[in-house]
Amino acid sequence: MNPNHLKTGFAVYLLLILTACAGTQIERAPQPPSWASLGEKNILAWTPEEQRLGYPNIRYINPTRELKPSEIPWPLPHALWTDSALWQQVMHEMKLAGLIIVHNGNIKFEGYADGHAPTTRWMSFSVTKSVVSMLYGLAIAEGKIQSLDETVADHLPSFDGTGYAKVRLRDLLQMASGVAWNEDYRDPNSDVARLDNASESEVLMHLASLPAIHDPGSVFNYNTGETTLAGAILSRAVGMSLTDYLAQKIWIPFGMEHGADWALMGRDGAEMGGCCISATLRDYARLGLIALAGQRNEGLLPKGWIEESIQPSKGADFYGYFWWLEPEEDFRAVGIFGQNIYISPKHDLVIATHGLWPAARSDELTERRSALIDSIKRAVETPASN
Repeated sequence: MNPNHLKTGFAVYLLLILTACAGTQIERAPQPPSWASLGEKNILAWTPEEQRLGYPNIRYINPTRELKPSEIPWPLPHALWTDSALWQQVMHEMKLAGLIIVHNGNIKFEGYADGHAPTTRWMSFSVTKSVVSMLYGLAIAEGKIQSLDETVADHLPSFDGTGYAKVRLRDLLQMASGVAWNEDYRDPNSDVARLDNASESEVLMHLASLPAIHDPGSVFNYNTGETTLAGAILSRAVGMSLTDYLAQKIWIPFGMEHGADWALMGRDGAEMGGCCISATLRDYARLGLIALAGQRNEGLLPKGWIEESIQPSKGADFYGYFWWLEPEEDFRAVGIFGQNIYISPKHDLVIATHGLWPAARSDELTERRSALIDSIKRAVETPASN
């Protein structure tokens, strides 16, 4: 995703603490973070304190479009494991604000930390990409998009003659457009950094200026910019905003328990196709359950869509249509700073996390997350161990 898109919203409060020191000297204490100050700062540089304030409050920092909760929430009954202290300790070690484990449709563990709560919305980052993937399947089933073999130029004639002209929708969903793109967040001259605070039209204009360096579909290159392109194509194809389409096709009919927000790209009023749905932990889990049901050809998603979506692509055997692929046909939606929805059809298991990682990516915490997932799988295989 391009988390740099978050823009200054409006000031809600400003805290200023003055502390008197020796004599008449006055020192100004460090200013606690406010929503206004967070809007002025690159989200990648937020401290853990700023993350804890900012992630649940994106709607006060950035323009958003809201998803209303369903009037009839899909039930998630509790059948809790007895040793909750173990998982709570794991959360602390992995710097998680929330962890939920759903096995056979029942919540086995649901934990929160650092003041987080079941009703709190939380920034998802690139978890959103996998939601867009599900929406593509619905749009195809409705005939709004005829085929993933259609090209970018078929949907956006302004891209005719550009590096994207012959790029298929399939290539976009597999991150294999073949168009040059630098996703390095640490490089101030990278493509992703140059589009800080960009509108949708500015992103599309920049993408149209980039050269093709590989044949479409042949080389994987993670590109958050063109997830905006994928979102723009989808929105135009269905004739409504991505938020409205998600609400009509998934959020309301599937029974999401809480409201959510989708961050917008400033004055264009378009959602970030590759980022920034803020939802509660339980509704993260429900998104995973939608994908799990779809893998079994049940539920709301078109038959065969999830199975197609989680096939290895030519450019990367670890990536499908905006889904990361795991052993044993498991798959997951992943966002930076520890956001995650892990789906294991074999184990009838969904694991979702709200993260407070100190860095966008962490090899150490990624390894710990893998170990956590393995331990949860063992736990559901041998229930007596809980």
